[in-house]
Amino acid sequence: MKLTNVYGFLKKDLQDIEDALTNIIDAEHPVLREASLQLLRAGGKRIRPVFVLLSGQFGNYKEQKEDIKTVAVALELIHMATLVHDDVVDDASLRRGKPTVKKLYGNRVAMYTGDYMLARALEVITTVKDPRIHRLLSRTLVQVVEGEMAQIADKYNLDQTLRDYLRRIKRKTALLIATSCKLGAIASGTTTKQANQLYRYGYNVGMSFQIIDDILDFTASPEELGKPTGSDLIQGNITLPIFYASNDAQFHQDLQQLFENQEEMKDEDVQQILQSLKKTNAIEESYQLSNLYLQKALFEMKQMPNGRTKRTLQMIASYIGKRRF
Repeated sequence: MKLTNVYGFLKKDLQDIEDALTNIIDAEHPVLREASLQLLRAGGKRIRPVFVLLSGQFGNYKEQKEDIKTVAVALELIHMATLVHDDVVDDASLRRGKPTVKKLYGNRVAMYTGDYMLARALEVITTVKDPRIHRLLSRTLVQVVEGEMAQIADKYNLDQTLRDYLRRIKRKTALLIATSCKLGAIASGTTTKQANQLYRYGYNVGMSFQIIDDILDFTASPEELGKPTGSDLIQGNITLPIFYASNDAQFHQDLQQLFENQEEMKDEDVQQILQSLKKTNAIEESYQLSNLYLQKALFEMKQMPNGRTKRTLQMIASYIGKRRF
C-alpha cells in the first residue's frame, strides 16, 4: 500500500496546500522564482503538512481549517528551506533523482532561495494570531539551525558519540515533525494534554523516520534513493549504521583510513566500506532502535480518542517502520 492511500481523505486539503505553496513562492525576481519552483516541482512526501492536518482533526477542524492549512504551508516552506541549505552544505547534485537548486544555479542563489522560503514561511504564519504557535515555531527554528551547525562540525569526526548522533537527528528531523503535530493541534483548539501527546508522537515518529532514512542510504539503490548509495558516508556524515558497525575494530580502522584520505576517496573505496558494513549487525541493530521509537509513538497514540484520525496516524507510524525500499 502506498503511504498516500493511508491519508487519501485529505487529498483535497493537501491539493489546497500545494496550490498555496506555488502561489507563495512566486517571487518577482525570475531566477529566485525559477529556483524556488524547481524545488517545489521535485515533489516530496509533504509529510509535515499531513501531520499538521491529521493532528488538527482532533480539534475543531472545520472551524479552524484555514489556520490549520496556513500552519501546514509554513512548515513545508521551512522544511524546503532546510533542504536547499543542506544541499549547499553537502555539495549535493541530486535530490529525489533531480538536479538540486545548488547544482542548477550555484551556491549563492541556492542560499538566497532557502532564505526566501524561510522568510515567506514567517510571513505566512503571521496571519495566525495564537502566540503559542509563534513561540513554538521560533524555538524549533533555533534548534533546527543548531542541528545543522552540529552536523557541519561533526563531519568526518569519528570521536563523536551515539548521543551526539541522536541529538543531531532530533534537531534535524524529529523536532520539525513533532512541531507539525503540536501546531496542528494548537491551531484546531485541542486540549493541552492532547497537543503534548501529539508532540511526543511526532518526535518519536521523526526519530524513527530519520534512522530509517540513514539505513536506506546504505541498503537502497541509487534509483530508489534518487542519489548515490552511501551519500552520507561520502559527505562525512556519521549515521547510526556507521556507529554500530564501528564496534567492529577492522571496520573502524578501514573507515578511519578512508576519512583521513577523503580528498582521494574513490568509488571503489566507498563500495568496499559499504560491503564491510553490511557484514556487521549494524543494519539490524539500527532497525531495532528505530522500532523502539515507533513503539513509543504508538503508545502516545493509544491514548488519543478512537476514530479514523487515530487509525491513520497509527498506520503512518507502522508504514514508516516497515520502509525497506
